[in-house]
Amino acid sequence: MKKEAATESQDPLRNPRNEVFLEGRVSSEPNEKLLPSGDLVVEFRIVIDRAKSRGKKREVDTLEIAVWAAKVRRRALALAVDDWVAIDGAVRRRFWRAPTGVASRWQVEASQLRRL
Repeated sequence: MKKEAATESQDPLRNPRNEVFLEGRVSSEPNEKLLPSGDLVVEFRIVIDRAKSRGKKREVDTLEIAVWAAKVRRRALALAVDDWVAIDGAVRRRFWRAPTGVASRWQVEASQLRRL
């Protein structure tokens, strides 16, 4: 007998989630892009200090943020470098055709954003 793969509805103990909550400082001007598909996206970066560094040197994480929803895009465009923000979202891997072949990168897709 062949064993079938469990799905979310079949296994109540499994609850896969892709959720992130970030608080950090805006480190690049938000930039609105019109994609070949006709979609608009606003992209910017945030910097988050690491709570515990491995040495005396200050360590940070720099994360790429993408904003697709119109209401949240407007909020993102109002941000300036050094503003502090809180972001709710999910980690996404984006793919596109580049001159050298298929390219990809990881981003946080912001579903909610607020200035702190």
